[in-house]
Amino acid sequence: MTSTERFEASPVADRGTDETQWQQWFSVCGDLPRLEIDVERLVVLAAHPDDEILGAAGVMIAAAAAGVDVVTVCLSDGSGSHPGSPTHSPHDLAAIRRAELDAATDILGLERSVWGGLPDGALSTADAAMTRIVEAVLDERTDTVTGVLSVWEDDGHPDHEAVGRCASRITAERGMMLWQYPIWMWHWAIPGEETIAWDALRAHGLDDAALATKKAAVQAFSSQIHPLSEADADQVVLPPHVLERLLRRDEYVFVR
Repeated sequence: MTSTERFEASPVADRGTDETQWQQWFSVCGDLPRLEIDVERLVVLAAHPDDEILGAAGVMIAAAAAGVDVVTVCLSDGSGSHPGSPTHSPHDLAAIRRAELDAATDILGLERSVWGGLPDGALSTADAAMTRIVEAVLDERTDTVTGVLSVWEDDGHPDHEAVGRCASRITAERGMMLWQYPIWMWHWAIPGEETIAWDALRAHGLDDAALATKKAAVQAFSSQIHPLSEADADQVVLPPHVLERLLRRDEYVFVR
């Protein structure tokens, strides 16, 4: 995620669909098809430190428990989470967010993320750099069946969409499976939004242990869930009503 300042300025700002409304809609829709990830290696792509935890921690936990080699890749440095902060420079924020991501992946029991370090907020102009990073990770193991799980290419955030498009192109070229997890969609969309291909949505349920582990991992992102200071530019990025939509019993992924 990025800052609330950037979120509020976005043309896809929060429409106020709370989690209760989402759950009511899901209950009317009935059981969605369950997510099936039949690969030996899963490369998970995030635009910002915390995207993959918020959107797909449960999927990663289940995949790792099933013996899948889970490799996470964070493409930006996360330095844009608090633009204009009077207390933390972008360099400081990048260091903080990398440490938080390392702590979160430790909690999930995963290897620490490959750190892309590209400028936060500028991934839409960094396709070549992202491609080099992702292809290098994929080329590390060519002897296994590999799939890619990326942030959704229609998520409404330029960085998220850039990563999703990059993933779509690379997996198409290589004939790999691709799944994409939404983050911002839960904030700007309304249930049944006609522009969204809901029939491509798959659900993954989290048991008590997985949900507790995910919540613990999210707590590692202190800079995002607590204010950095009392200054307006240092306020919370992930307030409770946003987290509620991302810490539910089910995670949802689009089949591409």
